[in-house]
Amino acid sequence: MRQFLTVDDIGDIENALNEARILKRNPHGFSYLGKYKTMILLFFNSSLRTRLSTQKAARNLGMEVIVLDVNKDGWKLESEFGVIMDGDKPEHLREAIPVIGSYCDIIGVRSFASLNDKKADYNEDIIMQYIEFASVPIVSLESATRHPLQAFADLYTIEEYKTKKRPKVVLTWAPHPRALPQAVANSFVEWMKKGDVDLVVTHPEGYELEEGLMEGVELEYNQQKAFEGADFIYAKNWSSYSDYGKILTKDRSWMVDEPKMELTNDAMFMHCLPVRRNMVVSDGVIDSSRSIVIPQATNRVVSAQVVIKRMLEKL
Repeated sequence: MRQFLTVDDIGDIENALNEARILKRNPHGFSYLGKYKTMILLFFNSSLRTRLSTQKAARNLGMEVIVLDVNKDGWKLESEFGVIMDGDKPEHLREAIPVIGSYCDIIGVRSFASLNDKKADYNEDIIMQYIEFASVPIVSLESATRHPLQAFADLYTIEEYKTKKRPKVVLTWAPHPRALPQAVANSFVEWMKKGDVDLVVTHPEGYELEEGLMEGVELEYNQQKAFEGADFIYAKNWSSYSDYGKILTKDRSWMVDEPKMELTNDAMFMHCLPVRRNMVVSDGVIDSSRSIVIPQATNRVVSAQVVIKRMLEKL
């Protein structure tokens, strides 16, 4: 595996899930793979779970890990081509990327969407430059339009907690004070489509995800109807795709609360975290025994370790 950006890069889903089970039982069983090898993690945006879980995963595999906060620890980096670099960015990605690649064996990159330029975001202009100019494998730690490590962990968590072969999984939009990317929602839909689940997506009108992504997925605008009989509820905010990057509503009635969860089949509650309590989800739901947000976050180590292990095996 030379790159990990989408579900298509992981190959057979069942094989990946089985590998995750093995690594969770024996996290240090393959530590010889990373001996004398280095992974550099580059963060253009803030991170807690992604940073810590990926560090932990790489170290479980015997690697040295270097973390660089691009906005604090190095020069500001220019990503556009053809610009006159007379501003506050003294170094271009075109030079920085191959230099970084020369110092390590794998690079992890986290870069959010601008939410201003849909074409640039959906072309993944930042992370594609790393793939083009680095000489080492690239792991997406979240890009403008996808968060594959999160979605892999989500699917693995559902596999751990499901009580029927094919559970009903609902991805519900929830209100948020800020405009957020579609990355988590996009990847969740992609990975659930590959998994053995019945997926329903529910959101207010105007928050439709990319049309091709939603092909074959049930869309329900009535949130309460979508919740009926659900086995898993996954709450997440995202900004508009059609009216790109815009907040069209902050309708608080879309918050996940106890009365809505009573419509479900005693569903588990999931969220990628961090979460705005009593805006996205009520205290009563996230603090309940049916909330699995902490095990879900813990599984971020497992998903990252599968990906890094496969890359090390190909070096």
